[in-house]
Amino acid sequence: MASEKDPGTGRRAPGRRAGDHGRYGRLSRERVLATALELVDREGLSALSMRRTGAELGVEAMALYRYAAGKEALLDGLVEALYTELEERLAASPEEPEWRAELHRIAAETHRVALAHPHVAPLLATRMLAVPLARRPLPVLRDHERILALLGRAGLDEEATVTAFRAVTAWVLGHVLDDLRPMVDNPEESDPAFRLGLHRMPVRELPRLRAAAPALARGGAPESLATGLDALLDRFAPGP
Repeated sequence: MASEKDPGTGRRAPGRRAGDHGRYGRLSRERVLATALELVDREGLSALSMRRTGAELGVEAMALYRYAAGKEALLDGLVEALYTELEERLAASPEEPEWRAELHRIAAETHRVALAHPHVAPLLATRMLAVPLARRPLPVLRDHERILALLGRAGLDEEATVTAFRAVTAWVLGHVLDDLRPMVDNPEESDPAFRLGLHRMPVRELPRLRAAAPALARGGAPESLATGLDALLDRFAPGP
């Protein structure tokens, strides 16, 4: 690709590369996904495109297609990157962890990873609605397998294991999405009521919601994630 003149200096500026050697060396799927994740963390999902990711890496967009077939695949790659980060956080697990304690650890680390990447976390729900089970990234499937194995070690039969799996994964994802919901109406306001926009909510129709809004705005504490998880697990595998 021919280089273009820099309008400021009149000199030839280096063009983006058509090959897969980018600004930081040879491309790889891991490098492409890490760059896409950094871009979305910094600027949000609206900034993501094959062209913009290629520009971040110093290559043409076409160079990325051997690592991601298009933007939809890049979105799935972001989910993959989050679950890969989760796997890395869970790598220190003992070989035979106690099943309930390990489920708590998985839930807590999933919550931490998701909130560390708030622009990407909604994809944990939306991409699961768009991608069949067998086509989900392998790190996602390994997470499913890990949770199913732990529930099986709790002594549940196949039907109870599947039901508990759905309940546990839905609880963790729901907790994440609840913590990501925007609550602040006007960040420049110092008064909590005006900051949350409570004056926009009819007091006679919504008295309980108005009263609860300040607590909801603080987000869910780790203790609430753990308490809800224990309540679910007690339903399927009550202790002695």
